[in-house]
Amino acid sequence: MSKQKLNVSVFINAPREKVWDTLLGYDSYKEWTKSFNPTSRFEGDWSEGSKIRFLGTDENGGNEGGMVSRIAKNIPNQFISIQHLGIIENGVEDTTSPKAKMWTPAFENYTLTAKDGGTELVVEQDLDEEYLAGFTEMWNKALQVLKELAEK
Repeated sequence: MSKQKLNVSVFINAPREKVWDTLLGYDSYKEWTKSFNPTSRFEGDWSEGSKIRFLGTDENGGNEGGMVSRIAKNIPNQFISIQHLGIIENGVEDTTSPKAKMWTPAFENYTLTAKDGGTELVVEQDLDEEYLAGFTEMWNKALQVLKELAEK
């Protein structure tokens, strides 16, 4: 499968600082990412170079899974780039299996631009072609929740 670049955006009627805090805050992150997994959360921090784990519990067996990543770039209130390094299955990090290689190397980038008194948020993510449609739908739902939270 070849990697494609997913590209979604949303205009949020709030300043970049508020959008940034909503995007990366622990409690708000758990809210706006529910379209990916109802138990979405992260472990780690957003500083450049830091390891971060994106986790969720599957509904069938209660197993913990997700992505192991690192923050490739962080320009506060403007841009953050996440480099996905591997997957997590049953709580175990995997960066070498064929299944892990389907998801890596991949970047997920967030760009915040001040525009018309608010913020335009653009998300770009490298994905295998087969996941593009499903992830585009999930991203659009997630960004609507993020917008609602940031505009409160």
